[in-house]
Amino acid sequence: MHAKGMKIYQDVVYNHTSRWGARGLFTPKHFGVRDAQWSPHYDEPNPDFAYDGLSVEPKSGKSYYNGDLWSTEQPAGNTCVDWGRPTQWTSPEGYRIYNCQWPSPTSGTWPTAYYHTCWIGNWEGEDSRPCWLHDDLADLDTESPAVQNHLIGAYGKYIDMGVDGFRVDTAVHIPRTTWNRRFLPAIQERVTQKHGAEAARNFFVFGEVASFVNDKWNRGSVNHSAQFYTWKERQEYSADDAKAALEMYGREQAEGPSGQPTSTNAFLRGNTYHTPDRSRFSGMHVIDMRMHMNFGDAVNAFHNGKDSDDSYHDATYNVVYVDSHDYGPNQSAERYAGGTDAWAENMSLMWTFRGIPTLYHGSEIEFRKGMRIDRGPACPLATTGRAYYGDHIAGEVEASGFGTVDSATGPVARTLAQPLVKHVQRLNLIRRAIPALQKGQYSTEGVTGEMAFKRRWTSGTTDSFALVTVTHGAGYRGIPNGVYTDAVTGDRRTVTDGTLTVAAPGKGNLRVYVLDGPGRIGAAGPYLK
Repeated sequence: MHAKGMKIYQDVVYNHTSRWGARGLFTPKHFGVRDAQWSPHYDEPNPDFAYDGLSVEPKSGKSYYNGDLWSTEQPAGNTCVDWGRPTQWTSPEGYRIYNCQWPSPTSGTWPTAYYHTCWIGNWEGEDSRPCWLHDDLADLDTESPAVQNHLIGAYGKYIDMGVDGFRVDTAVHIPRTTWNRRFLPAIQERVTQKHGAEAARNFFVFGEVASFVNDKWNRGSVNHSAQFYTWKERQEYSADDAKAALEMYGREQAEGPSGQPTSTNAFLRGNTYHTPDRSRFSGMHVIDMRMHMNFGDAVNAFHNGKDSDDSYHDATYNVVYVDSHDYGPNQSAERYAGGTDAWAENMSLMWTFRGIPTLYHGSEIEFRKGMRIDRGPACPLATTGRAYYGDHIAGEVEASGFGTVDSATGPVARTLAQPLVKHVQRLNLIRRAIPALQKGQYSTEGVTGEMAFKRRWTSGTTDSFALVTVTHGAGYRGIPNGVYTDAVTGDRRTVTDGTLTVAAPGKGNLRVYVLDGPGRIGAAGPYLK
């Protein structure tokens, strides 16, 4: 991957294990029975086989063999109450469910040295940290030194392999104090030891802080808001991590939204780029949940996104997407189905506004649009929004450069011919050629238009200044004089009075006027023309 100029970001989970626990930490035994109903779900035990996640167990023919994780007879040392007693419940298939067959934090199975033992009650309360979110997400006690050491060691192995960063699942369910004093420093230390200081500076960590609201702050709770996790702590807390978590929670909730730090790191000063102040950065960037929630249409996403930007340490590095393997916009359970024109508009905004544009696989051909993303464990993946996408990219591709396809055969040729694929290919070319669109600060000062802004990136001999408008017309006042060239059409404008007016390019289209720019980038396509 690195030889091809690409990077790998590994999805990691610090908050919980599955119901099967974690090898090397704690692996529970659950009740199981190989009867007429349940037999297909429980592999026959093989005492001569040691599960390693890769080797195939010969009797079951599976690498995901589970014969060592269940027992009909109560095992020695069992702590689960009423082992194997039939309950009044049945599975979706109508099978009888037995006590201790399915995980529960209150069953007595889970040792408090490693796991929490309560159910979540309030998603914006303190109990969203030390309690289970779901019966298949066994909540780790991340304030336990034994758990911390296990997780640091486990994810250190991915660092050793050479991954370039982590996407952190359920980051909000771990106290910020624990991230700031334990896990984030451990990541930096491991990367530095294995790959050097420069690799550590470039190791990109971004967290999932799921807040499904349109508020700047999640129902007023700072501890449950995405931007909160981008900041360092503001005081010292107890040396005991569990106590420190409670102290920090209480202090920050009392401070409230109005008492939180603010930043100008994402914003230009007039038309001038300034060096960002990294002194208070936690080490974790975040998914832009507010833009995601509002991507029912791009205008809403844009205005909601910029409304929150002063509360992030640096919104330039927010990870921005329309839909994902979990949700569509507005917490929809279905993959985005707003139409091809709307997708083009969303992409044009994501590729030019601040943040890192992100696509869920297949969105570039509207794959499984409108399909329910997750239908539960009883349904084949092929019937869901998470269906296998690989068939659409099978075949041969010849490419002479970044974003330049010379020829293709097989299914991938049909995929590459789709309008949104061509759209995103050209967006990639434009973004790559204009540094201001990659890491530039932005401003809407002196700018009129629905989705219009200016961006600038200055570093060494590079000074990149761009005026952007998506779909709608725009006006710019107080900009530097000079020659501006549109990266989409090649249109040249000479500015002598600090003003520039741009006509509406149309739905999904955009204009990117670059001061002393390179000219038109790429060929006209279905939207960029």
